[in-house]
Amino acid sequence: MARGGPKFDDRRRRELAEAFLDGGAHYEQVRPGYPDAAVDWIVPPRARTAVDLGAGTGKLTGQLIARGLSVTAVDPSPSMLAELTRLHPGVAVVVASAEETNLPSGSADLVVAAQAWHWFDAAAASREAARILAPGGRAALVWNQLDTSVPWVHRLSRIMHAGDVHKPDYHPPSGPELTGWESAVFRWDDPTTPEGIVELTKSRSYYLRASQKHRDRVEANLDWYLHDHLGHSDGEQLLLPYITQAWRAVAAGLDGME
Repeated sequence: MARGGPKFDDRRRRELAEAFLDGGAHYEQVRPGYPDAAVDWIVPPRARTAVDLGAGTGKLTGQLIARGLSVTAVDPSPSMLAELTRLHPGVAVVVASAEETNLPSGSADLVVAAQAWHWFDAAAASREAARILAPGGRAALVWNQLDTSVPWVHRLSRIMHAGDVHKPDYHPPSGPELTGWESAVFRWDDPTTPEGIVELTKSRSYYLRASQKHRDRVEANLDWYLHDHLGHSDGEQLLLPYITQAWRAVAAGLDGME
């Protein structure tokens, strides 16, 4: 059972997720990738094939390709997948939901969702992930989130309305088809600027779905916090602390790759 994470009913989850159907180029520009240690941890040593659910612009897809995996990227947004294809020509892409990919059963050594599982129907996505996993395969979930244990970042997250900051005991929801869950945490810093933080905020679901009045308020609060309160200048190089949380599991009744 999920605990310690964002709480959306099904209607609200779908409404917020629709904010990402467009704007692939901006998302790719401002969102960070994932630390190599986290990617290494989720990829089974002998894996050859991977399915990236909710792949978006391919933030994780590219890192999986770099490790020699043949990746199929699944996402409901043609805009996101167009950006992915531009960056990673030749990658197989499927415009579909995580709950119904239409991919062959038993076809993937790794099924992963990065920064996306909370937008899915967890029960249906668990069934689908287990269906397309090959014997010995692994399912994995990855999230970047701001490291709110750092005081200035905690306040920043409130201004940004970064609602997907998990509590330390958080475990993502899943169906019984996925079992043997393990978790790991990776801390790192992303180089950015005050302007980069503003653009990062503009890529978040809260901002994308907000009225212009609310957007203006968020930007004004960020301007005050970053420049007046913290004393940063435009173009100044900052290190934005992140925590990457990762989980891995196997399909019930099957052993994972070693």
